Amino acid sequence: MKIRRATDEDRAVVDALYREFAAEVPEPPGFEEDDEPSELVYLAEEDAAVGLLEASRSGRRWHVDLVYVRPQARRRGVTTGLLRQVVNDARADGAEWISLDVLTSNDPARSVWRKLGFEEVELLLAQPLDALERRLADAPAGPTRASTHVQSDDRASVERAIAQFVPRLETPDIRPESSGWTRIVDPLLDTDRDAQRRFASELSDRLGAVVVALALEEGTVVRFRLYERGRMVDEYLSVPTFYGDLPKGDELALAANPTLVARLTGADRDEVRRVARNASSPAELPPAEELYAQIAQMLRLEP
Repeated sequence: MKIRRATDEDRAVVDALYREFAAEVPEPPGFEEDDEPSELVYLAEEDAAVGLLEASRSGRRWHVDLVYVRPQARRRGVTTGLLRQVVNDARADGAEWISLDVLTSNDPARSVWRKLGFEEVELLLAQPLDALERRLADAPAGPTRASTHVQSDDRASVERAIAQFVPRLETPDIRPESSGWTRIVDPLLDTDRDAQRRFASELSDRLGAVVVALALEEGTVVRFRLYERGRMVDEYLSVPTFYGDLPKGDELALAANPTLVARLTGADRDEVRRVARNASSPAELPPAEELYAQIAQMLRLEP
């Protein structure tokens, strides 16, 4: 196999290889006309051209824009040969890094790059302009606040468990509730949903107790997570697609499980069905503050 830099005389074969690549791995919508000819083009040849690599220079880094190997020549070291030549030329040019682009939909290529040691350092995000415009028009501006409730009236044990949580809570307010639960509120848990999730899981695990993590998020949606012995067993989000589109199965998973919620919290199962409803838009539900209070009451908790 021969690896060499392409010349102007190779334009026809380079274009043919690129068209084959584009047919096999199409660009995402909106990116179809985004391509400019790369600065450096390499060809792999046997009896004819079987592979193409396009690259460009960027300071101390060379960037691989595209690699394509014709199907009949795959698994024969063509990609490795192309990359080896690029590495040699990049080294001679004084470069220290090699980077590349790969579509998230191109699983075979991603597997190859991971095996060669490439790591993700940047994430390119995109969405249709119309969708972004709609979301910006509906952008929430309300408060986020959270409360965590443990099914225990042993305040000393709760305080010991809280003291072991990392990161440390800022100013935890630990308050027994009349229903036999203990409520914990802290500014850190208001602003960091992941911290509240970790905190609730650890608290449930350490105490062997049921824990509810309840939150009003961005003044617009209500979420609760239910933990038993450290494991999250149910999660509810009033508008499952509020933070972005989800596969249908993931969307359905954000509906409350009335039987489980009733068993672990003592809530009435029919009331769970009536109050903890899901919708495709916040406008289809009661105002978020009102829904937050209704769900807390349904769970016999003090928000």
